[in-house]
Amino acid sequence: MIIVTGATGQLGRQIVESLLTRVPADRIGVSVRDPLKARPLADRGVRVRQGSFTDPAGLAHAFEGATQVLVVSVDKMGDECVRQHRAAIDAAVTAGARRILYTSQMGASATSHFQACRDHAATEEALRACGVPFTSLRNGFYASSAVHFLAPALTSGKIALPADGPVSWTAHADLAEAAAAVLADEGRFEGPTPPLTGAEALGFDDIACLATEVTGRIFTRTTTSDDRYLAELTGQGVPHDTADRLLGIFAAARAGEFATVDPTLADLLGRAPRSLDEALRTRLATDRAPLA
Repeated sequence: MIIVTGATGQLGRQIVESLLTRVPADRIGVSVRDPLKARPLADRGVRVRQGSFTDPAGLAHAFEGATQVLVVSVDKMGDECVRQHRAAIDAAVTAGARRILYTSQMGASATSHFQACRDHAATEEALRACGVPFTSLRNGFYASSAVHFLAPALTSGKIALPADGPVSWTAHADLAEAAAAVLADEGRFEGPTPPLTGAEALGFDDIACLATEVTGRIFTRTTTSDDRYLAELTGQGVPHDTADRLLGIFAAARAGEFATVDPTLADLLGRAPRSLDEALRTRLATDRAPLA
């Protein structure tokens, strides 16, 4: 049985949906914190069990009978994040899974400027040490993050962010489809995959031009100092540690950590990955107010 964690989250949910087009529902199990939210999956024949990375006994039940376990990374950063990932890896080993998969990031490195990438690197080290074959899905940077950073500018037209660098923005839906393809073709990759990225790397200068093209309005890009951006975030109530970690995204982009463009994702999909243009158009289609 293939077990997917976090199956009610944005990425995990789409992975299960794609997996259902490839393998029978009775070969899929999900580990979720709230089984009620996964009721639609249970109604379609997917095994739904409660499981939390902070509850080893619950994970043991959720992972029972697993042949493969996909650990979807948690939405946290720092030591707690890595501890939870290690707990999931340990539970998968104990359950007898013959392969563990993990949603990592293309910039995973112990020396990354971005805390989340250092966390991914630490989790990959835990996978190497666990004694079970593993696949680390080196996902491109989420296109939804670019849209999130752009959101304040949708009313003003002014993109004021720290200096950045090119980023291979990648759609959740494409990464979910790729994960499902790898799960259905067990052993296709050993260890970390090549970067699973979109077809081009864009900085916010490029994104300003793209937003202008999509909306027909003028978007301008200005560079804010790191200190000013940090002060703006904390002034909005963002905890200092969180704000500092978000700033790390820009430092990592400046260092070229997210700039690689690789064909592996397109090969897995059998088509070109979705573009950032599509993600932006989708965002604007659900929020027409800024265009008034």
